[in-house]
Amino acid sequence: MFAKSPRIAAAAALAVVAASCASYPDRTHGAVSDFQRGQLSRALDAFEDPKTTNSAFLAGAEAGSVALAAGDWDRAIKNWTAAVSQVEEAERSALISPESLGETIASWTLNEGVTTYQGEGYERVLVHAGLAIAYFAKGDLEGARVEVRQSNALLESEEKLYQKEYKAGGLGHFLSAISYELDGKLDEAWIDYDRMLKKGVGTELAGHALARLAKKTNREAELGADAEIYRDADPPEDSASVVVIAGIGLAPYKRATTIPIPTASGMLQWSVPSYAERPQPVAALELSVAGGDKSVSTVVVEDVGRVAKENLEDRLAWLIAKGTVRTFLKRELTRELEKQTGTWGRIVGDLFQFVTEQADLRSWMTLPGTWQASRVFLRPGRNDFRLQAVGGEEQDLGTFELEEGETMFVFARTVETRLYAYPVGGRRISPESGPAKP
Repeated sequence: MFAKSPRIAAAAALAVVAASCASYPDRTHGAVSDFQRGQLSRALDAFEDPKTTNSAFLAGAEAGSVALAAGDWDRAIKNWTAAVSQVEEAERSALISPESLGETIASWTLNEGVTTYQGEGYERVLVHAGLAIAYFAKGDLEGARVEVRQSNALLESEEKLYQKEYKAGGLGHFLSAISYELDGKLDEAWIDYDRMLKKGVGTELAGHALARLAKKTNREAELGADAEIYRDADPPEDSASVVVIAGIGLAPYKRATTIPIPTASGMLQWSVPSYAERPQPVAALELSVAGGDKSVSTVVVEDVGRVAKENLEDRLAWLIAKGTVRTFLKRELTRELEKQTGTWGRIVGDLFQFVTEQADLRSWMTLPGTWQASRVFLRPGRNDFRLQAVGGEEQDLGTFELEEGETMFVFARTVETRLYAYPVGGRRISPESGPAKP
């Protein structure tokens, strides 16, 4: 009778722990699959349900990504703003709340997954970059610049923490530069393009922009040797332009690297996360103008997958240290159980170790693998536009009339081979209005 009671209690405890330790990829599999299949409405509803992610930050982050792919700018802003507010609250409460301290202690004794998820550093950076895109799509340039500044500040904080410079921030700098150009603040735009060039992110795009702005800002001498590399035929003063900003593919996801370690006193287990790549069928987008007479391909301004891996590698030593401490704490627990209940206690302790020592696999699953952009200058008037996902779908965007100096945007996202594209700006011309200019 004595042996039966501990067994029942232990089995029940292990069942509860096992259920609570379901991995994030498992919990979100259905919603992510809907997103990949193009069922955006279902995916959005699922991610907005807190039970899907079990994380307020990730619920907002994931739902914001899906809303942006669906062209629902307001819903994207609502969800990403909610994610940001959760991170801010978590940071404040960590300093003053005993509950936060308890969660920290639990992460040292059970696993990382029992703590409130505050996002990886690069994820917090990209939430603000996503908000900037959504504000851009709504024509709110100042709102976009506010988010870009916050994104850049968070990136600088990460670089200071890990004492390195990430090859990142190109998306934020590009958005900022474009917004300043639209406001006629060319000196400020120059600074952001120059930062892109110095960081080595979106260099082709930034280089051509600097060469174009050099004469207007009296900075031709500052380009130096780069002047001839990026020198283009300057577009006419009355040119219109089209800017494409696109999220391409899916970022890598976390998987566990687990090592069982047999010892004389029992079995130990050590587990940390690593990133696994996902197939990227689409390499870039190509915008064709006037039936293919003029075309431009997007270039990478933010390599999300590479930055994610670097950011995790910088945290790995800390994660390994915590995992090692947890392993030995659980080993001591097993020894104590063995003293109290004999062999059965040791078995329960070993099972508890294997069930709870799981790597934290929470990550922003709907992030693009890369953010890419392009810009093409063309004469004002009517033009036909077509967008091709290289390796995937293509979409006829229609005929638009652009005025002198006007900038039209195309916000796009690819998932698998699917392409979602939303022109913003210009004046759409119906088919019966006549053909585009030859």
